[in-house]
This record gives sequence, C-alpha cells and structure tokens, in this order.
Amino acid sequence: MGTNSFSGIIPNTIGNNLRNLDWLDLTYNCLTSLTLELSFLSSLTNCKKLRFLGLTGNQLDGVLPTSIGNLSMSLENIYISNCSIGGSIPQLISYLSNLLLLDLEGNKLTGSIPVTFGRLQKLQGLYLPFNKLAGSIPDQLCHLARLDTLGLAGNKFSGSIPSCLGNLTSPRFPDLGSNRLTSVLPSTFWNLKDILFFDLSSNSLDGPLSLDIGNLKVVIGINLSRNNFSGDIPSTIGGLKDLQNISLACNGLEGLIPESFGYLTDKFSKDNLIDIGSFGSVYRGRLRDGIEVAIKVFHQNLCNGIEEF
Repeated sequence: MGTNSFSGIIPNTIGNNLRNLDWLDLTYNCLTSLTLELSFLSSLTNCKKLRFLGLTGNQLDGVLPTSIGNLSMSLENIYISNCSIGGSIPQLISYLSNLLLLDLEGNKLTGSIPVTFGRLQKLQGLYLPFNKLAGSIPDQLCHLARLDTLGLAGNKFSGSIPSCLGNLTSPRFPDLGSNRLTSVLPSTFWNLKDILFFDLSSNSLDGPLSLDIGNLKVVIGINLSRNNFSGDIPSTIGGLKDLQNISLACNGLEGLIPESFGYLTDKFSKDNLIDIGSFGSVYRGRLRDGIEVAIKVFHQNLCNGIEEF
C-alpha cells in the first residue's frame, strides 16, 4: 500500500482483526491520525507476527505512544520518518529486542536519546537526523555491537563524542554533522577501520587531526569541514587509496599541503587545473588505482558565507 495517494485517517482499530499481519507498509501517502497519541499504533500490538512497519511520508502530527514498546517482538524494521512527529522518543522502544532498523528522521522530536537504546543488541541502523534532539550522545550506544549506520546529523547534540564508540567494530556510516559537539576527537575514533564515510562537519570540534586517520584504509568519504581543528593536515591522508571525497574547509588548519596530497594532483600543477570559480579552484586528481577524481580547494572567505559542497 506504500507510495500511493491514500488519504484520510488511519483507523484506530486497524490491527484489531489482522492478527497474522507481518508487513504493514503505508509509506508515502496522505494519511493522518485521529488522535495526537497515534492510537492506531496501540491496535497494532495485536499483530504478534509484525516484522515491518512503514509510515514514512505521512502527516501524522502526533507523538509516539509508550505502547510502541508493546508491538510485536518479531518487529525488525520501523520507518516513521518525515511524519511531523513531536515529543520525546519513548524509552520502551528498547523492549523491541529484535529490532534491526529504527528510522525517525526528519520529525520534530525533542529530548534526548533514551539510554535504554543500549538494550537493542541487534540494531544495525539508527536514523535520527534532522530533529530537535539535544543532550549528549549516550555511552549506551556503544553497547550496540552490530550498529552499521548512526545518523544523528542536524540536531542539537552537545558535549564530546563518546570514546567508547571506537570500541565498536561494525560502524561504517557515522553521521554526526551539524550539531553542537565540542572537544577533541577521541583517539579511539581512528580504530573504526571499517568506516566507509563519516561526517562530523559543522560542529565545534577542535585540536589537531591525528596521524591515525591513516588507519581508515577503506574510507571513501570524509567531511570534517566547519569545525575548529588546528595544526597540520595529516600526511597519512594521502595514503587512503580508496578516498574519493574529503572536505577540511573552514577550520584552523595551517602549514604546507602534505606531499602525499601532491601525488594526487601532481602538486596542484596548472596542467591539472579544471576550473576556477567564485568558491575556489578545481583540480583533476588521480588515485593510486588510476581512478580520476576532482579535488576542490575552497577560498578562505567561503567559511563566512554559504555552505560548501
């Protein structure tokens, strides 16, 4: 039933007689809820075999009820993104012990991440970006040994990045950009050797960038722009042979561009200059495996203007 033009109210009794339902996909319709408490979710507690719940893209305009924790113990995937959901995240979601993915992106959620989320031992994807969440990133997330994707961008999280995140072995896509995070990056962060892409941009992180960034051998994308990092650019970045995209713009970095970067563009030779624009210069680069990439060098004054891309 997903991606149609259904409209009207989701019946409060939708789950009363569908006791064998294992998949409910109502995503991308024009559905609403009769009550602020999204009472139809309570009726779905009768569906003991439910594995998939998709509500993304409907204007539900409510709050998540505590009864969400009483949904099927078989539930593996919850998609409730871009639904104009407000209020806090119920702690009782942690009762859904078989949950693999929780997507609450693009709502109006407030409060903090429940520390009880540390009980979701099978969770692989946690998507909470572009809400109004605040507080610190709880250490309990470090208990999620299977966590692959952590999306927390566009909130108001503050404090430092938990050092225990570096003890996990599975994260590949941590996105913590556009928050209020401070302090230096924990040295353990560079232990995440399976990271493919990470975004820590638009925070207030500071201190030097460690040479240990070179440990991220399979990384393809790095965004550390718009922070307060200082010191030299680590030369070890030039050894990341799979790297396709990196932004260090709008920091306090100084010194020379490492010679290892010069390999990529023949030391920024004019022969490799593709374009000069109002934002900066674009050079043709070549990775060690022969793949050609574009490397943009931004003008300093861009940091006080619009966002870079």
